[in-house]
Amino acid sequence: MSVLDNPVFHGLRTRQSSLAVGGDLAKRFDAAVSVFAAARDLSPQAITALGELVPENGAIAMLQRDKVPTPDGCQGEDLGWGYQLVLNDAAKLLAPIEVVTMEEADRPAMLELATLTKPGPFLLGTPRMGTFIGVKIEGRLVAMAGERFRPEGATEISAVCTHPDFRGQGLAGALSSMAARKILARGEIPFLHSWSSNIAAITLYEKLGFEKRCEVFVKRLTKP
Repeated sequence: MSVLDNPVFHGLRTRQSSLAVGGDLAKRFDAAVSVFAAARDLSPQAITALGELVPENGAIAMLQRDKVPTPDGCQGEDLGWGYQLVLNDAAKLLAPIEVVTMEEADRPAMLELATLTKPGPFLLGTPRMGTFIGVKIEGRLVAMAGERFRPEGATEISAVCTHPDFRGQGLAGALSSMAARKILARGEIPFLHSWSSNIAAITLYEKLGFEKRCEVFVKRLTKP
């Protein structure tokens, strides 16, 4: 089984262990960083351990190849299916543009942009997961892309978003391309996820040289 089948767990087990909560059977990101969690496998023991990570007044989410059963004592909400795409042809990546590397002082602006555009779960601490780059115009953050799950040998591109006032300028494609090049330069595989219904995003990523690797399942767990 590839680490990409369960990138959350394998990232938390290795390169993102400093952000991990949990034990050998199940792990989640620190609640200030991300809502994502994963069990090591689908064994009853691992699923029970996953359920123990669900906060009483909050939720965790899974994103992986296997459909995760609902642990006893939890409520599960199946959010749907998406695709995992892996870069297959780097020659299709777009030319570099002028970007800035996001710093801690940029986090409120990053959260504001992500809250407006909804590229996926994003918290004030999410930038701790990896490197984020952005485009600023007259000091205003108008587009960004960053790194989220980081299993061994691969890094996910995530939080790709553009302010509505600046769409149609190719910023999402350019930022995704630059993020992919940074990952390639480290000798890693760039990958990303998209809802299967988001045809526009999938079409863009395929034009950039990404190809569908597998379907992924998204689920939310809470406690009644």
